[in-house]
Amino acid sequence: MTGGEPHLLVVDDDARLRNLLQRFLSEQGFRVTAAADAVAARQALNSMAFDLLVLDVMMPGESGLDLTEGLRREGQDVPILMLTAAGAPDDRIAGFERGADDYLAKPFDPRELALRIRTILKRSTPALPASLPLAPVQLGPHWYDPERGELRGQDGTHRLTGGEAALLSALARRAGEVLTREEIAAALGTPEAGERAVDVQVTRLRRKIEPDPREPRFLQTVRHRGYVLKPGT
Repeated sequence: MTGGEPHLLVVDDDARLRNLLQRFLSEQGFRVTAAADAVAARQALNSMAFDLLVLDVMMPGESGLDLTEGLRREGQDVPILMLTAAGAPDDRIAGFERGADDYLAKPFDPRELALRIRTILKRSTPALPASLPLAPVQLGPHWYDPERGELRGQDGTHRLTGGEAALLSALARRAGEVLTREEIAAALGTPEAGERAVDVQVTRLRRKIEPDPREPRFLQTVRHRGYVLKPGT
């Protein structure tokens, strides 16, 4: 978190919606900066720190999907909530595949948007442990700290998106146990996104923790049941 009230960047080429969201989210206790397109969004990201991006998919020039993919490729791990007029599951999945943490289809209730933002911020901020802290989990050359939400390797800390950190934390806290896709979706805060959205997050996470993502050693699939994390060297 940047400190104080969470700082959001709202990116939408629809000036009316952009202004409405800026006003509503400000009333909800967020600090809000607005941008009309990807170019303005990048300028804002280069000059300020943000806790979350609210990003429209369909924009002139660089789309929200392309911007998300570019930010992830550059190592930006700021949580991203995508706004899309496309309701088809494949269009939603595309957002997750590019690196988004959540999506919301237009038209939407602004109160739901605020609720989803708070959910993402909560899961991307390490919480104080309610019981004894969990020790870091070894995944080959990597160590994952469930309390800090950090994945460390010999070359330093590896960036995880909010969704990836939530997934790995859920698995690490129940290492050795099989988690169903429904349980994982609930941990990600996207129970309505479906099984395929979970599979997408698993695929992305494997690229960061597995020597060969095609033959996973640590994050394994249990057929017809779900996924299990098996720490080890």
